[in-house]
Amino acid sequence: MATSLLVLIDDIASLLDDVSLMTKVAAKKTAGVLGDDLALNAQQVTGVKADRELPVVWAVAKGSFRNKLILVPAALLISAVAPWLITPILMLGGAFLCYEGAEKLAHKFLHDAKAEHAQTLQNLSDDPKDVVVREKAKIAGAVRTDLILSAEIIAITLGTVAQAEFMQQVIVVSGIALVMTAGVYGLVAGIVKLDDAGLALTRQASAAAQKLGAGILWFAPWLMRTLSVVGTAAMFMVGGGILAHGVGVVHHWIEHSAASATDLPFVGTVLGGLLPTLMNAGIGIVAGVVILGLITLIGRLRRG
Repeated sequence: MATSLLVLIDDIASLLDDVSLMTKVAAKKTAGVLGDDLALNAQQVTGVKADRELPVVWAVAKGSFRNKLILVPAALLISAVAPWLITPILMLGGAFLCYEGAEKLAHKFLHDAKAEHAQTLQNLSDDPKDVVVREKAKIAGAVRTDLILSAEIIAITLGTVAQAEFMQQVIVVSGIALVMTAGVYGLVAGIVKLDDAGLALTRQASAAAQKLGAGILWFAPWLMRTLSVVGTAAMFMVGGGILAHGVGVVHHWIEHSAASATDLPFVGTVLGGLLPTLMNAGIGIVAGVVILGLITLIGRLRRG
């Protein structure tokens, strides 16, 4: 009995060691998507009243956990039964991200900015019922975007542990899903409350605290604007990357182009590293514009 117990403990220790190693590898591979996830979600939850920022973040986080609760078992099942389905599903998600990015650009450049600003100011003092409706729409949009990015994170993680035993796959994929969600929305909550932290510091007696608070208040709007731009760019980079990776010829072309760029003098190393991201973004922009154009055309034909 004692020997059996020792063997069991040794098996558990080996399992945990393997899981730990695979989790580290999966975390490294999903780090890029995590950055895009952070930028997109920080962008998605901006524009609400200060006292509603954390409730909105929490609502989106709960939606993200629900996404993972559906995606993790579904991904494990698809991987076991029909692994060929993962790439087409991811490509549909990538196309949706590209479309959303194109829609945001079209909204920014084809709408009256002054009218949009006036509408935003009106929203802050609008009827509470209308505010709730807009807030729910914002949360729903953020949860939809999270669904696509979560699917990619889980797919990358699953690819990392594809050769492992099923129980190890379950532990690693579930662990990455939970850690990534908690990390992203914890950081988003901190980002959206930066201005409140800065304001609190400016009210302290210490001159150093006041200066730090003033610096944070100056920095926070720039950070949010930067995240808004990065979030839109991330839609094209992630979406275009998914589409490119799903088409073997395009994926190999990008890799070959990056390898050729590396041989260039002086700028080769930097350009070789940046080129895949830039080419993915370009593919994402083209795909997004085409999809937006098709959807707009179909909508006009239906109305006509």
